[in-house]
Amino acid sequence: MLDWLYTAISWVMARWHSLWNLIFQDPAPETALGGLSWVLAIVFLVVTIRLILFPLFVKQVKSQRAMQELQPEIAKLRKQYGSDRQGMAVAMQQLQKERGVNPLAGCLPILPQIPVFLSLFHVLRRLAPGKQGLYSWTDQLTDEAARAKLFGAPISASFNMSGAKEEAILGIAGVNYTNIRIVAFALIVVMCFTTYFTQKQIMARSGPVEGQAAMVQKLMLYGVPISLFVSGFIFPIGVLIYWMTNNLWTMGQQFFILRKMPPPGSDAAKAKAAAEKPAVDPRTLAPKPGAKPVRPKQGRPSGTTVAPASTVDGDGVVGNDPVAGGSTANGSTGNGATGSRAAGSGSGRSSRPGAGQGPANRGKRKRR
Repeated sequence: MLDWLYTAISWVMARWHSLWNLIFQDPAPETALGGLSWVLAIVFLVVTIRLILFPLFVKQVKSQRAMQELQPEIAKLRKQYGSDRQGMAVAMQQLQKERGVNPLAGCLPILPQIPVFLSLFHVLRRLAPGKQGLYSWTDQLTDEAARAKLFGAPISASFNMSGAKEEAILGIAGVNYTNIRIVAFALIVVMCFTTYFTQKQIMARSGPVEGQAAMVQKLMLYGVPISLFVSGFIFPIGVLIYWMTNNLWTMGQQFFILRKMPPPGSDAAKAKAAAEKPAVDPRTLAPKPGAKPVRPKQGRPSGTTVAPASTVDGDGVVGNDPVAGGSTANGSTGNGATGSRAAGSGSGRSSRPGAGQGPANRGKRKRR
């Protein structure tokens, strides 16, 4: 049923193998360069698949960012609907539809990689010296692929083998179980560590989460590498190369995305926003030619004492106030001022309301 997919994967590998053979000037299959051309064919199979899936990866990141922006409104909906799960689900679907958010977009880059991985696993598992041509490969090309080596270990071999394939691979000149298991175990360890760091980057990209989502992230962080460590012993070396290369590509891709699109609210996002904020040119703050400059109001100089408004009469004359210095110790100055004001009470200035009248507490000293 999936023969068409196996054939497509085999065809892409054969094309990359032909290109690297051309670059290496058609090396013999038993040589190191002959094995390297097949290793690079697997590496560039990953590059081909990931370049095709890159638009889906960008869409995944944008969807995650949009879901993060919706979290405050989703929290309000949870408070509003409480235990009404059906109403909550309908409200969330409506909110996501209004904002154009697709929660399934986060799985888009992962789903197409699963059949590719399974197809490569199927092809390499069937590889063995002397086999008939597999999925668009000739008999000679199939035999070359089965004998291709990485550090002396065939890419079709695995840590544990049995049956006719084990006999055929161990029958290749210079191949033994010790060399196969050393190379396979090293690749398994690298595969697990790169998977762990990839999951750490995914957690950093998606931002802080709580509740059940946090538990799922923690399970993925430790569960996936452990499961790969166990299952890696049955993977052919070519599949281990594929997985390790895929992880390295993911790490580099996510490092690029985290620099260009940091999670909202993170320190990196704040630093990027501050760096992108346009600098203010001082010349733009200067007045235009011919315009009167607007100077900010200066504060009162320290040490200057101003009489309170209540101690000033209608004519602006400082009255009898101890703070303003309007009276002496015996109050003579205050009385003189009051007498002179009383003498002129018949003038025209006295017709104004409140003229010549000070506050009710004028002339009174505060007892201490």
